[in-house]
Amino acid sequence: MSDKIQVFVTGGTFDKEYDFITGELFFKNTHLNEMFEQGRSILNLDIKTLMMVDSLQMTIDDRQIVLHNCTRSNSNKILITHGTDKMVETASVLANAKLTDKTIVLTGAMIPIAFGTSSDGFFNLGSALAFVQSLSPGVYIAMNGRYFNWNEVKKNLKTGYFESLI
Repeated sequence: MSDKIQVFVTGGTFDKEYDFITGELFFKNTHLNEMFEQGRSILNLDIKTLMMVDSLQMTIDDRQIVLHNCTRSNSNKILITHGTDKMVETASVLANAKLTDKTIVLTGAMIPIAFGTSSDGFFNLGSALAFVQSLSPGVYIAMNGRYFNWNEVKKNLKTGYFESLI
């Protein structure tokens, strides 16, 4: 296995842009390269954009693309940026595939990175990087400075925070 951390981009609020004229959110390019540069990361990272979709529009086929790439990755440490609404569903697909030798951490943001310092994305990305390096193999969700086992978490739609089911 490689010492490289594989980073897969799937879209989500993390990478949305804001159109100041129409007020719409849309996708252009991932912000991850700039974020890692701004964060002065010296980690050995391999960043690959798999798709740029809102997780509410993510299909079964999209999840299979994520699974396929996780399975094929030479790295045993995988970080996935993902929309928060359906993050648990994708984590379930990955966990049920029983990739027992890999630590997979999904993270996202409630506020687009393009909104600058008001975004939680930088904090969630940094936390997820630390978790993917320190947790045992398995599938996890990292949000709000915490990590959760994939099947013990839900997004509280009233507060916008992820919380434990146990």
